[in-house]
Amino acid sequence: MPDYYAAFWNVENLFDIANSPRRSEKLERTLAGELTGWNTSVLDRKIEQLASIIRQINNGNGPDLLGVCEVENRFVLERLANALVPLDRNYRIAHADTSDNRGIDVAFIYDADLFTAEDQFSHFIVRRTATRDLFQVNFRTAPGRLLAVIGNHWPSRSAGQYESEPYRIIAGETIAYFHERIREVQNDQHVAVLAMGDFNDEPFDRSLIDYALSERGRTKVTRAQSAKFLNLMWPIMGQGIGTHYFDNNANVLDQFLVSKGLVTGNSGIRALIDSTEILRFPEMVGTGLYPVPIRFGRGSSLNSDGFSDHYPIALRLREN
Repeated sequence: MPDYYAAFWNVENLFDIANSPRRSEKLERTLAGELTGWNTSVLDRKIEQLASIIRQINNGNGPDLLGVCEVENRFVLERLANALVPLDRNYRIAHADTSDNRGIDVAFIYDADLFTAEDQFSHFIVRRTATRDLFQVNFRTAPGRLLAVIGNHWPSRSAGQYESEPYRIIAGETIAYFHERIREVQNDQHVAVLAMGDFNDEPFDRSLIDYALSERGRTKVTRAQSAKFLNLMWPIMGQGIGTHYFDNNANVLDQFLVSKGLVTGNSGIRALIDSTEILRFPEMVGTGLYPVPIRFGRGSSLNSDGFSDHYPIALRLREN
């Protein structure tokens, strides 16, 4: 029974260099202030800092499947994947450009010896301004089982948590709809669906509970006839740690949601629920009163010894 190690990380503004030929003039104007000083040497350092953490994941073997968000384009993704060469893994990339105002996307790096990426879809989130979409990739395991993975980076709280909440509610409705559609297309209520990402809300917020239909209790998922997710981050909520810190509050914004088929194992793949964790390697953790992740930042706040403003999360899956 093979195990798969899945992880997700908001890598914090992994931009291409300033004045990159791979960026549109419009986006260059939008990002002008953020890209000050973002040259090749800074990008090199950012990638090496990220890669130094990813190479430690899974006991130094690297993840089998890694979801990332806040990446600008395929070029920086390829740079990041190339920095993982010391792991001697057959990594491939799944990525699609979105119309996000800041040009940042969701993507996957996966081991092609373990997974084949069959299809990928962008599920559009409709709002007044351009936004990143939900990114679904249908992976096929070597034994032939389907694992539908949906990467998420929901609209931020930057305009205020409650002022921006309706946008995340739209995202929650979108993922719930496509969760049901996956079951319909496959004609299988036990299909394995794994949603991962930075939801910019916590497991107890309305967007996750009432709209994405994610539950705290296993039974409410396994007995439901409609598509529901089990949110695997609830046990972590009581530990007083977060994936992201704001105003010295620990927030669990990065989460794994698993379908009925992954909870019961009736899909042929089971989520090992107790394996869910927030990854905090010592060099990533601030030394102050609160264990905040050390940011790499940008511009005047750039810290070349930093990593990201989020911690990665990880989960093991087991195929029957």
